[in-house]
Amino acid sequence: MAKEYKVEVVTEAGCGTVFLGSAALSIEKVEATLNRLAAENWEMDFMVIEKRRMMLFWVREAAVITFSRERK
Repeated sequence: MAKEYKVEVVTEAGCGTVFLGSAALSIEKVEATLNRLAAENWEMDFMVIEKRRMMLFWVREAAVITFSRERK
């Protein structure tokens, strides 16, 4: 049986990055994404944290999460 894949990107808030220089990646946003997709039978396969440039001067973190499930 073949698998299908889905990639979701969860980023930290832009306001915290601009005003504070950095901000934490929201655990609530990550949990909400995981729970929403788990309800649709997706399973998390892989997650990587990357740094992304924001408006030339700031850098913010993003979680790139890969999900998979058996194709129906």
